[in-house]
Amino acid sequence: MPSLGEEEWQALREPLFSGWVTQGPKVKEFEDLFAAKHNVKHALAVTSCTTALHLALVALDIGPGDEVIVPAFTWISTANVVLFCGATPVFADIDPATFNIDPESVRAKLTSKTKAIIPVHLFGLCADMDGIKDVAQGLPLVEDAACAAGAEYKGSMAGGIGDIGCFSFHPRKSVTTGEGGMVTTNDDDLAEKMNKLRNHGASISEEQRHHGPKPYILPDFDMLGFNYRMTDLQGAVGIVQIKKLQKFIDYRQKWADYYTSGFESIDWLQTPQIPEGSKHGWQSYVLMIDETKTELSRNKIMEVLQDEGISTRPGTHAVHMLNYYADKFGIQPDDYPGAKQANDHSMSIPLHNRMDDDDFEYVVNAIKSLL
Repeated sequence: MPSLGEEEWQALREPLFSGWVTQGPKVKEFEDLFAAKHNVKHALAVTSCTTALHLALVALDIGPGDEVIVPAFTWISTANVVLFCGATPVFADIDPATFNIDPESVRAKLTSKTKAIIPVHLFGLCADMDGIKDVAQGLPLVEDAACAAGAEYKGSMAGGIGDIGCFSFHPRKSVTTGEGGMVTTNDDDLAEKMNKLRNHGASISEEQRHHGPKPYILPDFDMLGFNYRMTDLQGAVGIVQIKKLQKFIDYRQKWADYYTSGFESIDWLQTPQIPEGSKHGWQSYVLMIDETKTELSRNKIMEVLQDEGISTRPGTHAVHMLNYYADKFGIQPDDYPGAKQANDHSMSIPLHNRMDDDDFEYVVNAIKSLL
């Protein structure tokens, strides 16, 4: 549930009354704040993390005949954007302990056609980027950091570890602009290319043209681009939200620790594993259910909790098990056992900034009562 209120409401007044509601000064201010927070040179606001990922692959000239390695356990858009480019998504398995892509599985999937790798920082925990870099052999790394605003990996912020980072501001994320996304990079050339691509391929933006010496002259277009621009209404909300990000994460960290402590005596629950050197962004708190140690299946547990007023869901899905990908590529569920295990046995429980002490206590007691 998003944490929005009076500040966000008031922030909308300026773009509404100024009349500048498309991409403009508020988006630029949001981008600058986001870049500073994540210690990157460039942050470009877009319409979603999906469009950020698509923009990244287009900027890297991914196209027909190319392969891009993606984790088998992730939101479907991680794989979809590869198909949008006419390229082929190649799945790698995950480590069920972290839910993130397994570098050794990546190694096994590398071919002469591999042109990029998309490690996903699932649920807010950064992937093993050192391990991935070791096997990547210099291939471009696009961080799918949809869940990982504010997350850290060995002293580096998510979005600045690979070549390009992609973030989501969907309402389920720590900070939100409704829909929306951000693409980050430290590469000046990639930033310039993506900046043009998100604005139809125009040589300059509308704001640059408006404030330039000849605002009546339309820009030139020297590449095939897209309309992936964020509105200044969203940017205004994003400015307020990004300033609250660390507070949001600290609150979630406090209650994630409470959950972990509360569940330590339950042998059929695996709580989130945090590798040394990582700081979790805590978009979600995701458990694994060991059905060999309980009479209740994961789905039955979710049903019982729903009846108690506690909404849960699987962590996400194994993309290779979804009908479209299974049919298109002839993949079997057991081809990626780690992803299948996470698909069938993960459970995300409530963790957001509008919950209070009583809410968290209620969730822990309800799960303990399942014993």
